[in-house]
Amino acid sequence: MALFVAFALLSGMVVPSSGRLYSHSILPNFTASYTIFIDNSGAFLQSPNATFRAAISNNPNQQLPQFYFSVIHSASNTIIWTANRDEPISDSARLLLTANGLVITDDFDRIIWSTRSLESPVAFLQLDDSGNLVLLDRGNVSLWESFDYPTDTLVMGQRLQVGIDFFAGEYQLLLTGFDAVLQWNGMTYWRLSMDDRAFKDSNAPASFMSVNGSGLYLFRDDGSTVVFKVTLAPINATGLDFVFAKLGSNGKFTISSYGGNELVQNLQLPAEDCIIPSICGEIGFCDTDKTCSCPSGFHNGIGSCVPIDPFFTLPKACNTSNSYGSETSDQFSYMKIGDAIDYFSTDFIEPLSRQINISYCQLLCSQNCSCLGVLYGNSSGSCYPIRNNVGSIFSSIFGLGQEDFSGYIKTMNQSSNVDPSSKTGAGRKFSVTGLVLLTSSGGFVLIVIVVGFLWWRRRKGHSGAVVVRLGSKNSVSAEIDLLSIAGLPVKFEYEELATATDNFKTQIGSGGFGAVYKAVLPNESVVAVKKITNLGVEGKKDFCTEIAIIGNIHHVNLVKLKGFCLKGKQRFLVLEYMNKGSLDRVMFDNESSVLEWKERLEIAIGTARALAYLHSGCQHKIIHCDVKPENILLHVDEHLNQNLQVKMSDFGISKLLSPEQSNLLTTLRGTRGYLAPEWLTSTGISDKSDVYSYGMVLLEIVRGRRNFSIQLQSNNSHHSPLSTPKLQRLYFPLLALEMHEQKRYTELVDPRLEGRAKSEEVERLVRVALCCLQMEPFRRPTMSNVVGMLEGRLPVGQPRMESLNFLRYYGGRYAEAVTISTDGCNGISEFIMDFDHP
Repeated sequence: MALFVAFALLSGMVVPSSGRLYSHSILPNFTASYTIFIDNSGAFLQSPNATFRAAISNNPNQQLPQFYFSVIHSASNTIIWTANRDEPISDSARLLLTANGLVITDDFDRIIWSTRSLESPVAFLQLDDSGNLVLLDRGNVSLWESFDYPTDTLVMGQRLQVGIDFFAGEYQLLLTGFDAVLQWNGMTYWRLSMDDRAFKDSNAPASFMSVNGSGLYLFRDDGSTVVFKVTLAPINATGLDFVFAKLGSNGKFTISSYGGNELVQNLQLPAEDCIIPSICGEIGFCDTDKTCSCPSGFHNGIGSCVPIDPFFTLPKACNTSNSYGSETSDQFSYMKIGDAIDYFSTDFIEPLSRQINISYCQLLCSQNCSCLGVLYGNSSGSCYPIRNNVGSIFSSIFGLGQEDFSGYIKTMNQSSNVDPSSKTGAGRKFSVTGLVLLTSSGGFVLIVIVVGFLWWRRRKGHSGAVVVRLGSKNSVSAEIDLLSIAGLPVKFEYEELATATDNFKTQIGSGGFGAVYKAVLPNESVVAVKKITNLGVEGKKDFCTEIAIIGNIHHVNLVKLKGFCLKGKQRFLVLEYMNKGSLDRVMFDNESSVLEWKERLEIAIGTARALAYLHSGCQHKIIHCDVKPENILLHVDEHLNQNLQVKMSDFGISKLLSPEQSNLLTTLRGTRGYLAPEWLTSTGISDKSDVYSYGMVLLEIVRGRRNFSIQLQSNNSHHSPLSTPKLQRLYFPLLALEMHEQKRYTELVDPRLEGRAKSEEVERLVRVALCCLQMEPFRRPTMSNVVGMLEGRLPVGQPRMESLNFLRYYGGRYAEAVTISTDGCNGISEFIMDFDHP
């Protein structure tokens, strides 16, 4: 190897025409293509034990020659990673290794794929015996690894981190903190926890997934605590054994092993093929014997099932942001495809509505252009949509629910595709005449229906929710328009929430955004209902669009949005219930038990993870704008002996406020003490404003008291022993800065802990908090780096003293303030308002 390196440096890494197969590592200024390394079938690098190879190779199953840069398990010829799988290249396209990283260019020198920007120049490209392709600098420090960018395969020694997903065609494996979820076009069809072989060993949130010869595991961040596991039958161990998990383009998640020259599949999820959404093509029926056929009323057309009646066609799903107008709903009819059937999504979504008849269920679908059919629960009256793609319908014996459904597919008459403007004059005249006749005869019927409905409504009073509401502002068309918004969570009726909250009897919280009430749903699950005030978005659809964004944000440390409600101008959010309440009640209430240091660490890290996800982990970046203990909620399931759960609330609610109303954030009680200086000087707000607020919260977690507080001042030599102690204002961030300068961190800890805190952990939290409080936003760390520092994965930065001098000014002004109240709140408000020019 030393001889190879010396030769490479002398020759400038000119690739020999013979296409030599290198072992373990390659230096920069290297070029590879399939043509150059054709004698090795495109392979140019192999791991030291020759288990894996890196190659530019083609897929023999494809009709056209298409080439990919991949890492391959040599003995089984299994591809474990691919760089350019969505954009194949030709046999002469090049892979370049430079000091800046790896780049793939096509025949026209267009960049097809490249590694991200690196922190330092590349010194080596290395292929490990685990199959990990790594770029290293001169200090042998990893700059980039293929294991961090998985495609559809997980091998032994590799970790699939929460937030990094597998993709294979239309299918996706989504790893959450408590489960692994399989999705088809964004719709869930299976969870790891549903398998009979899955066992839950811990209630702690998972951090990553790994696979080995004994099974599939979800571990927490310590790398040793198993959260979930799926055990396998023992695999015969040999020196060449290779175990991997793979998400196939057919929707099957499998675990396979290779040993003794044989590739064996050890696990398939889901176990039943019929549950896989597209197992029977675009539309098909998966029977009890696991064979595919066309549903009732359909026959096999060219490559897919089509209606037997040639006058009917299947409408295509539109963009989910659009919907049909009510005038087009009569163009559709519904073809029944069977009884005692089921559909994969019914186990994972809420119905469009409950306790309705089949006609109204079909009407809901007719006015939603993304709806291609419905499943109607005959016993419950529940209406489930089939959205965007139909896929496979299956017998109810494969389903998980207790209800049999009747299925209906939306069809369109061929003649309805004719443009009305192209009709003849006679045709137009006939249509107008028909319209007049329909108006005169149908109008009377409509009046009778409306009068009868109002009479029934008055007789019924408030005994239950009314499914259909008439009137221009609450018409069926308007409701369908809302349902067409992609990702919208469950919509509750106001009457449902009034019943669940016992007419909003038990208030469990309040804040600038509104009051929060405890509620119990019909299925006995406990939720929290927040009544939103100070709303800024105009109209139901704008509100629902923002709610759809918030509802699709999922993280173990964020309170889940379960649904919403619209009642006139009132807006309600249905949220996950947290039984221990907010952090301020637990930490600042003298009557509550003292939070132990371990719990405080969990709260600090959990809150940091939540903010890091909002800032950089979700599709739509969200600045919380109101980070404070009141918005950090805690939960413990005592029946399951569960660890403390930490979740942030009110994230994304700032999106619901207009720019004028967002100024309310600066006047909310209990919020001013957490505002970054840029809030008070009317400069730009960014995610670094949240970082500052988090730093303030972190100091309060250490101290166990508000940062602005009043305490008794000790007697000194200038006072008589009989003099009365005076009240002293304490600005804790200034005290933390002074103790940091003197390295006296343990003196900052809540005295109620009585020394039950590790000094090195106290120092870490205080230093991280001070880094977050620096005056200039660009000097503050990102929340992702904060998480790394708190977890010990990153070194803790050294806060710059000149960026923290403003705390001395703040502390001095607070100490000099005249107004004093017993809880310090009034004085704080007056004090903070003078901080425009520190």
